[in-house]
Parts: sequence; structure tokens; C-alpha cells
Amino acid sequence: MSESEINWDQMLEVATISDVGMRRASNQDNLSVSMASSIERWNELGHLFLVADGMGAHAAGELASEIAADKIPHLYTKYRDLSAPEALRQAVTDANAAIHRKGQANEDFYNMGTTCSVLTLLPQGAVVAHVGDSRVYRLRNNKLEQLTFDHSLVWEMRASGNLPDDESENLIPKNVITRSLGPYPNVKVDLEGPFPIQVGDVFMLCSDGLTGLVEDSELGPLLANLPANEAARVLVDLSNLRGGPDNITLIIVKVIDQRMATTGNRQPIRVGARKMKLQPISLAMFGLFAITALVMFLSSWSIFPAIIPGVIALAALVWIVIQVSQTFSGGVTLGSGQRFGKGPHTQTDAASGKDLINQLESITGELQKAAVDQKWTVDWPKMERLVAKANESVKNNDQPLAIRCYARSICFLMEQLREHSRKMASDTGIDKS
Repeated sequence: MSESEINWDQMLEVATISDVGMRRASNQDNLSVSMASSIERWNELGHLFLVADGMGAHAAGELASEIAADKIPHLYTKYRDLSAPEALRQAVTDANAAIHRKGQANEDFYNMGTTCSVLTLLPQGAVVAHVGDSRVYRLRNNKLEQLTFDHSLVWEMRASGNLPDDESENLIPKNVITRSLGPYPNVKVDLEGPFPIQVGDVFMLCSDGLTGLVEDSELGPLLANLPANEAARVLVDLSNLRGGPDNITLIIVKVIDQRMATTGNRQPIRVGARKMKLQPISLAMFGLFAITALVMFLSSWSIFPAIIPGVIALAALVWIVIQVSQTFSGGVTLGSGQRFGKGPHTQTDAASGKDLINQLESITGELQKAAVDQKWTVDWPKMERLVAKANESVKNNDQPLAIRCYARSICFLMEQLREHSRKMASDTGIDKS
């Protein structure tokens, strides 16, 4: 495949949404998607996806997450002498320093911070860098795995064995995080992976505005049975229908082509090595060596005419050998099955969606009643067709189709509600954009 023929959309299905939620005046979340610009860049750095959830008064949280979303993808491409995982860790570390400096320089931004979860899809597999309680999931073969560890008080106490029972866990606020970018000059960045990639894998990055309201047992079947864009939309709608107290941000990435899969012939990841490119002077020395060899050949290898060019040629050859030997110097190669971190940290069965179907059916009925009571402008014939198809799927025990139909019914009604609200605002002269 030539660079001019690259079309990542044929290999990956990507959907992104960042929603303010129902109770916040501003959105302090940010996201970033950085696709490789060429096959060479894909082989070297892969694709990068990032979600950041900012914290701080005024506009501080929004600024912190914006700095993370802007700087990390940029810095990641700059550390050419490091392996991809090491470059990723360094980029997050340096973004932390930048956020901290900004917070120290302005009292309005003092102590601002942000969570940060970054997923890179490399030829060798998926590698995650993580700070905070935003999450990265992978759905594979009807198993939803959380690849990241929540840096929250609940998770830290559970890991240390200081939560004796479930009731104690319910007494601890779940939004208290123990690690973030920005408040301190230094931060510990978790690396996880590389996790093998295969066709059909679905990765999701999200802020806790989603996971605080939608359970893993619901996430799995929705990700498994809906296209990425529809899954993203219904997950945000469900969060908002359940109160939407926080901003909601997510990125869904579905692998749809074998060329994105991890295979045994990929170059292994080498950590601790220094990668050095041949500098222009090295190329010049190579040219000098070639020219000198030509002069020696044309002079029929006569001793006296060739002695000076011969010395130059030898010096040039030694220089080239040294530079080539330094292209990969030192380091340790990650063997098969070796990984950073301890993930996956949770695993949830996504095979059965019966409970989810019941919930979606109930939500659909409640929305229909609200639409009638509040006299929304709704395309009722279309709505009735969607619900009828969903009900028929339930009778036929076709769970995947039932999930899709009920999810589409909810998204359709929510979009009708948004359109109704926009029209009402326009009629009354209130800007709801």
C-alpha cells in the first residue's frame, strides 16, 4: 500500500463526542485524535487517542485538559530517540510540567489539574498511558476489559485491602482522585500494554461523566452490538437521561481491517534503547567514501596516487560503521507476552444483553410518555416503526437486534427533544446553541 492510498477509515471506525452534560455551564473535558500521516509514521508511532477531564475553579480545569490534549500528541512525535511507549510516557510527564508551570504562574489557575488517558495503536499492539480516573476499555469476544487502573480513593483502598466489605466502599466518594496532571511538578504515569490487536476489537476512552452513570455491564453489549457512532451517541444520551451531572467525553475505536491487527512479524518494542538517525554529515561521509573509491579505481590502485584517498576512504568507512551501529544501541526487547503494568484490571461479560434490553425498553416507554405529555414535535410514524421492530426482536429472542432498535429509538427521541428545544428557544428568542 503506497502512502497516497492510505485511508485509515477503511481500517478503523472512530467516533468521538464531548458533551457538556445536563448540570454544567461549561465543558472542562477535552479529547484528541492523531492519526499517522504515513505508513512510516504508523510503523514508528501508530495512532494516538486521548481523553482528559479537567479540574479547577473558573476556567482552570478546561485549560488544564486543553494543554494535555494539545501538548501530548505534539510532544509524542518529538522524542525520536525513544521507543514509542517511552516517548508516550515522556510526553505525558512533560505535559504535567507545563500544566503545573501555568498553574503556578497565575493565581486563577493555581492547583488546576486534569486526568489523562492516552491510547496508542501500534503495529506491536495497544499501549496506554494513564493518570487519573478516566478510563480505557477493550471489548473482545464479548468480554469488556478495563485496561487502566482508576487513581481514585476507592480503587487505591481496595487495592491495599483497606475496604473490608461492599458497604464500606459505598461510604467513600467515588470522585476523589489520588493522581492527576498539574497539581505537582512531578507525576507517576502508568503504562499498560502492549495488548494484542485483532479485527473486531473495540477500544473506548472515556471520562467519568460516562462511567459514573453507565455500568460496565451496559457498556459491553452496547459497544458489541452498535456501530461506533451509534454507540457513542446512545451512551451520552443514557448519561444525560440519568441526570448528566458531569461533562461526558468518549472516543470509540473499532478495528475493522486485518492490516491493523498485531501479527508475529512486527518489529518488537525495544525499551531503553537510543535510536539514532544517520545525520547529514554521515551521508556526506558516505558520499566521500564512494567518490574516493571511484578515484582509487580510476587510478588503477597505484600506491602513491591512492594513498591519500585511501586514508580518507578508510576514515569515512569507520565513521559510517559507527553511525550505523548506533542506530539501535542498548535497551531491552519486550518478548512475547511481556507487558508494562498489570492490566486488564477488570473483566465483564458482555455476551448477554437481556437486562440491558429491559432497561432500554423502559427508558423508551418513559421518553414516549414524556413526549406526549409535553407535546414534543415528534415524527411518530418513524418512532412507532423503531419500537415495533424492537418488540419483534425481543419476541424472536434476537438480543443484538433488540439492543440496536431500542438504542436507536432512544437516540431518535433525544434528537427530537433537542430539536424541539432549539425550536422553542428560537421562538422565544433564547439562544440554546
